[in-house]
Amino acid sequence: MEESNLKLALLLLFAYLLGAIPNGVWIGKQFFHTDIRTAGSGNIGTTNTFRVLGPVAGSAVLILDLAKGTIATLLPLWFHITTVSPLLFGLMAILGHTVSIFDHFKGGKAVATSAGMLLAYNPLLFVIAATLFVSLIYLTSMVSLASMVSFTIITILCFVIHDQYLSIIAVCLTIFVFYRHRTNIKRIKDGTENMVSFGLGYKRRQQHQK
Repeated sequence: MEESNLKLALLLLFAYLLGAIPNGVWIGKQFFHTDIRTAGSGNIGTTNTFRVLGPVAGSAVLILDLAKGTIATLLPLWFHITTVSPLLFGLMAILGHTVSIFDHFKGGKAVATSAGMLLAYNPLLFVIAATLFVSLIYLTSMVSLASMVSFTIITILCFVIHDQYLSIIAVCLTIFVFYRHRTNIKRIKDGTENMVSFGLGYKRRQQHQK
């Protein structure tokens, strides 16, 4: 029993440390000699990395941040742990991403890492979430709005499929995502939110500025 508890504790710690890896910061410093925390929005996630360092770095951060949530959630399967939900390991990775020991206990907004957890736990919901996210980005050209709306819809679907644990976690994560996007919400209301350079929203803004 003690050995089993020790293994559980070590794997949860590993999930946190895995999630705590600030991919955007490390990639920016190592390959671009840029600290993205001091550029753009200052966020360490995919969107700001795309904006500051370009699509190659942004894509790398997206994949790596997704992988953190996926790998962490799969740990109990790989190590034959059945006493706790795999969602707990995903949550530890999300905690690490948002409160990183490698980044002075700061971090990102948890969108990609949460999606990675969903990919490992319920691939069908992940596909729905990804489709929603991409569609909303095309319609609005706003990653922030696409993130918040996607989280909200997936939370509703979690209740529809009667997954109690995932529903509770989804509600908590959605509240957290809205909180972390509070400045984005203000800019959306003011009509000054940053947009990606494609999609219908960007096209409309460009037409209005002419």
